[in-house]
Amino acid sequence: MLTVSVKWQKELFPKVEIDTSQSPYVFKCQLHDLTGVPPERQKIMVKGGLLKDDANWATLGVKEGQKLMMMGTADEIVKTPEKGPVFMEDLPEEEQMVAMGHTAGLFNLGNTCYMNSTVQCLHSVPELKSALVSYPSQKSSELDHSSHMLTAATRELFNELDKSVQPVAPMQFWMVLRKKYPQFGQLHNGVYMQQDAEECWTQLLYTLSQSLRSPSFSENPDTIKALFGIELVSRVHCQESGEESSETESVYSLKCHISQEVNHLHEGLKHGLKSELEKASPCLGRSAIYLKESRINALPRYLTVQFVRFFWKRESNQKAKILRKVDYPLQLDVYDFCSDDLCKKLEAPRQILRDEEGKKAGLKAKEKTSGSKDNDVKMTDVERPSNESGESSKPTSQEGGPTDKKSHLTGIYDLVAVLTHKGRSADSGHYVAWVKQESGKWIEFDDDNPVPQREEDITKLSGGGDWHMAYICMYKARTVPK
Repeated sequence: MLTVSVKWQKELFPKVEIDTSQSPYVFKCQLHDLTGVPPERQKIMVKGGLLKDDANWATLGVKEGQKLMMMGTADEIVKTPEKGPVFMEDLPEEEQMVAMGHTAGLFNLGNTCYMNSTVQCLHSVPELKSALVSYPSQKSSELDHSSHMLTAATRELFNELDKSVQPVAPMQFWMVLRKKYPQFGQLHNGVYMQQDAEECWTQLLYTLSQSLRSPSFSENPDTIKALFGIELVSRVHCQESGEESSETESVYSLKCHISQEVNHLHEGLKHGLKSELEKASPCLGRSAIYLKESRINALPRYLTVQFVRFFWKRESNQKAKILRKVDYPLQLDVYDFCSDDLCKKLEAPRQILRDEEGKKAGLKAKEKTSGSKDNDVKMTDVERPSNESGESSKPTSQEGGPTDKKSHLTGIYDLVAVLTHKGRSADSGHYVAWVKQESGKWIEFDDDNPVPQREEDITKLSGGGDWHMAYICMYKARTVPK
């Protein structure tokens, strides 16, 4: 027998016994008695993702006294209605939010919408929340104090968002963010200045990658890399001298470069994987122009795309914005951008998806063919246990991480969050997060004001004017069982 505590909404159940000789479904039935949440609605975070009814307790690593987090809505006690039925759309917006199981908004502390929108997007990643829940309060010797404080503040802020319906004031998080990265504390006429949300996103992920890498914390030294890291392999060629070399690097986002020829995300990503650089040529004995062409060699659980909308304008001495409309899909297929090695690994999982779709349509599954891109076929959603960070990497095991030896990546991703910017400059305007909930509904998090949105409206944030336009998109991997 194990004794654990279970946190659900605002309640904490301190001593819940687990009979490890019984299946997790029995444990869920216990929680049903305590909370009123039916087992099929319970989302319980454990090592490796969500607790499944038939999981083996011995492999989950649940420890004595551990705190487990549960999400889910309870059944209401049936009462005689005092008035007629009220439909969801007739409820006040705040009550709609509660019914949809959303988390709270964040108060703007003075031009902090860039920070609020970043936090709301990253807060939607359950594996990241699970890793942070296990993050120790005691700083490890390998980590600097400011990184530890920012990681701990992120954990506490995520916890507050999970247990609150009313807006949360992220004061402690903002204080330690400014201490770790002083650029976010810049003042103009005594007022904190607006900052670039992409810089906040990048710096926060970098800090978490250092904190959650500590050997004393996690079995996997690369938690953030596994969740968000993209491995690129590049061919660097100098046409003038004929020199050629290859490079491998890890990045946390793909860049969508915007030009007059770019109308769709796919075209922008293609441009973003090619670049020119000037460096010294040993053969020529002087600087020369090299062409760098990159391919994806390992994929993450969550694929982040940044629209490169801002550039430095010398005339005005500030970051100017490219307003051009660039469409992006709800489902993104990155097969065309992958290396030959990764494409071979993706072929079988992609065929499984196509066969499954064919079976659902009442069609006979085709014989196994090469894994070519198929944008016109809607891929089926399968149950997604946490998966590997990249098919070309060795499998690793980590707390709340994306490793699961029972699943394969497919190169197909579903849109789960969009961070938008409204205005003409990165250092002004307004940032907003649009996040997909577990229910499939979308919520617009405009600081402390969350509002439900329709899915068909999310892809309209593609630019072309002064309205909100996508600056960062986050996609979640579709996987198939091995």
